[in-house]
Amino acid sequence: MATHVLHPGTKGTRGTKGPRRHVTLNEHLPVDHRLSTVYRVGAGLMGLVLLAFGILGLIDRIGFFDTQGDTVATLNTNGALSVLSICVGLLLFVGMVIGGNFASTLNMSLGVLFVLSGFVNLALLESDYNFLAFEIQNVLFSFVVGVLLMLFGMYGRVGSALPHDNPYWKSRHPEAERHAEHANPNPKH
Repeated sequence: MATHVLHPGTKGTRGTKGPRRHVTLNEHLPVDHRLSTVYRVGAGLMGLVLLAFGILGLIDRIGFFDTQGDTVATLNTNGALSVLSICVGLLLFVGMVIGGNFASTLNMSLGVLFVLSGFVNLALLESDYNFLAFEIQNVLFSFVVGVLLMLFGMYGRVGSALPHDNPYWKSRHPEAERHAEHANPNPKH
C-alpha cells in the first residue's frame, strides 16, 4: 500500500548483503508535490458533490429510513443516505486538506467502497433490505463516483509508463536509484 520494505543484497539485487531498510513513500513525496494537487482536487470535487447531495436531502426533511422514492437532483434519497453522503463528503474534505499520500489512498479506498456499494445495492434494489432507498440511478451514480475517486487516487501512482522521476516509480525500482547514485557520486543538493 503506502510503504515498501526494501531488502538490499537479497536475491536478484546487486551488491553485498546489508541492513534492511524501511522506506515510506511519504519520504519521497513532499506535500507540495504536483501529484498532491490532483489528489486534493479529486477529493474536494467529489466531497463537494456528496456534501451538496446530503444537505439537499436533509433540507427536504425526508424520513430517515423512508423508501417512498423522494428525489434530490434526480437521485433517490432518504435521511440515512443523506447523512451518509455528508459524512463521506466531510471525510473527503479532510483528505483534501491533508493531501499527499493520505488523500490518494483515501480516494482509492472510498472509490472501491463506492463501486462495491453499487453492486450490493444493485442486488438489493427490489428487496426489503434496501434501507438507503437506492434506485438504478443511485447505483449508476455510485459506480461513476467510485471510478472517478479511484482515477483521482491512482493518478501518478500506478501505470506502466510512469516517469523515472516519479516517487512511486523510484520506490518500486530501488536498484535503479542505487545505480544512478553510483553513476553520479556527487549529486547536486
